[in-house]
Amino acid sequence: MAAEFNGTFITLDGFVEMDKYRYLYFFILLILYIIILCTNCTIICLIWIHRDLHEPMYIFIAALSLNSLLFSTDIYPKLFIDILSHKQTMSYSACLFQYFLYYSLGISDFLLLSAMSYDRYVSICKPLHYPTIMGKRTVIVLLTLAWFLPACEVAVATVINSQKKLCDLTTKGILCNNTILKLHCVKSAFLTAYGLFILMNLVVVPLMFILFTYIKIFIVTYHSCAEVRKKAAETCLPHLMVLFIFSYLCVFDAIIARLESDLPKLVRLIMGLQIFVYNPLFNPIIYGVKMKEIWKHIKRFFNQLVN
Repeated sequence: MAAEFNGTFITLDGFVEMDKYRYLYFFILLILYIIILCTNCTIICLIWIHRDLHEPMYIFIAALSLNSLLFSTDIYPKLFIDILSHKQTMSYSACLFQYFLYYSLGISDFLLLSAMSYDRYVSICKPLHYPTIMGKRTVIVLLTLAWFLPACEVAVATVINSQKKLCDLTTKGILCNNTILKLHCVKSAFLTAYGLFILMNLVVVPLMFILFTYIKIFIVTYHSCAEVRKKAAETCLPHLMVLFIFSYLCVFDAIIARLESDLPKLVRLIMGLQIFVYNPLFNPIIYGVKMKEIWKHIKRFFNQLVN
C-alpha cells in the first residue's frame, strides 16, 4: 500500500490551451504573485516596524496578510512548474500536502476574521473594558486557535484521504482541493460527514459569530454620535469587504467541487483562478487604503522613496 501510494501521480487536467497561451499564463500569474508578495509583505513590515500599529486590530491584519502569503506560496510555485511543463502531474503525497495547506490556511482566514470582528465589538461596544479584554494573552490565544484548530481538523481529513483507494488518476482542476474526492473508488460517507462537520464548526459558526458582532456594533453605533459612527465605519468596512470577497470565493470552491463534470473547462479554470487570485491580492489593498493609520504609513514610506 505504501509503495503504491508513493508511486501514484495525479494528472491535473484543468488547464486550457496550454501550448498556445503557456507563456502568457506564466507572465500574468508571475506578475500577480509578485504583487501579492510585495503588498502583503509591505503590510506586515509596516505593522511590525511602527509601534503605533502594535494594537490587536493591526496584529490580526498582519496575521491575515501572513496567511495570504502562505496560501499563495502553497499554490503559485507549483502552477509555474505546471505552466512551463508539457504534462501537468503531481505525486499524490504532494497533492495531499497541497490539499492540507489549501484548506487549513483558507479556513484560518474565517477564524482570523472572527477574531477581528470580536476585537471591533469589544472596542466599540465595551470601550472601557477593551484594554483588559483584548490584552496580549487574548491576542496570542486567538491567533493560536485560528491556525491550530483548522490544521488539526483538516489533517484528519487528509489522513483519511490518503487511505482511500484511487480508481481515477486525473482531476479536472488545476490544484488539489476537494476535486480529489472524485478520484476515490468508493465515496466515503464518513469523509462527507466529517467535511460537513468542519464546514459547520470552522466556517458556519465563525460566520454566525461575525454576523452577531456586527449586528451589535450596528445597534450601538446607530444610537451614538456621528463621530462614533464614522470611526466604526472606517475600521469595520474593510473587514466586511474582505469577508464578503472571501465568502464569495469559498462558494466558488464548493461549486467547482460539486459541479465539476457539468462545467465547461474554461469556466472551471476561470473559477479556480479566482479563488487564489482575488483574496491574497485584494486583502492588503483594502486594508492599506481603507485603514487610515496604515495608509498614513504607506504614503510616508513612498514619499521617502521619492525624496
